[in-house]
Amino acid sequence: MLAVLCPGQGSQTPGFLTPWLELPGVRARLGWLSAVAGPLSGADLLTHGTTSDAETIRDTAVAQPLIVASGLAVLAELLEGVDEAALGAVAGHSVGEVTAAAAAGVLTAEQAVVLVRERGAAMAAAAARTATGMAAVVGGAPDDVEAAIARAGAVAANRNGAGQVVAAGTTDQLAALAADPPARARVIPLQVAGAFHTEHMAPAVQVLAELAPGITTAAPRVALLSNADGEVVTDGDEALRRIVAQVANPVRWDLCQQTLAARGVTGIVELAPAGTLTGLAKRALPGVEAVAVRTPDDLDAARDLVRRVAR
Repeated sequence: MLAVLCPGQGSQTPGFLTPWLELPGVRARLGWLSAVAGPLSGADLLTHGTTSDAETIRDTAVAQPLIVASGLAVLAELLEGVDEAALGAVAGHSVGEVTAAAAAGVLTAEQAVVLVRERGAAMAAAAARTATGMAAVVGGAPDDVEAAIARAGAVAANRNGAGQVVAAGTTDQLAALAADPPARARVIPLQVAGAFHTEHMAPAVQVLAELAPGITTAAPRVALLSNADGEVVTDGDEALRRIVAQVANPVRWDLCQQTLAARGVTGIVELAPAGTLTGLAKRALPGVEAVAVRTPDDLDAARDLVRRVAR
């Protein structure tokens, strides 16, 4: 079985869209989604994906629409000439859940881009209220990691599996964690604007909860995994409800990977901007073939994998 994975915030790098614009139709597709999203910090998605610098695309309000629109454009290229039924499962990490929902048919591409535009803006506004952030805790015994995060007053916001937990909290709490780390573990500050997937994002949840009733969803056409618990969601409205709630709740990517293993996934393709999730999969899902679609040069290998492991 094949799984398509959709990356989250932090996966973007300056200029990552540039080679994709050389493919026929990609510029037009992204141009349309950029028009749907509207101007973001004074520029469009094409500019942010090609010439904007790292600090500019780190902005939550820019990064989230950029990642989702790019993932959907790359998915269309991946599936060119391939039956959509080849997709056995889709899953996205954090904002990648919006990409995954569109890939599964729960949302249209246009709905996904509008939703993520509002999500990014609301999360940026929530992050501006208090000085918060996130830090990866790599290594260490699980119990020691949990205890150290709790001592610091922070929260385990992302449980990514493969020995990686992302802590989130105020800057003081993260400083306390860095000063008193778990045994045999490293605490690595992340370049994000706030404590995502914690109570600090509650104002953003309220914004999205007010918008969600106006969105018409469809049932997923393929197995769609939820960050909340790794379970497969079969109802479109429930998928949307979970996406909204997830903004202020921990990402359980470890459970998503467990579900992929239980469902017998043998091949993984990660959409651009790719690399993070296939890296985690190589450690958590040994023996599962994985292709990270970073540039168009990776498409042939990805399409070959799709054809070989299609359900």
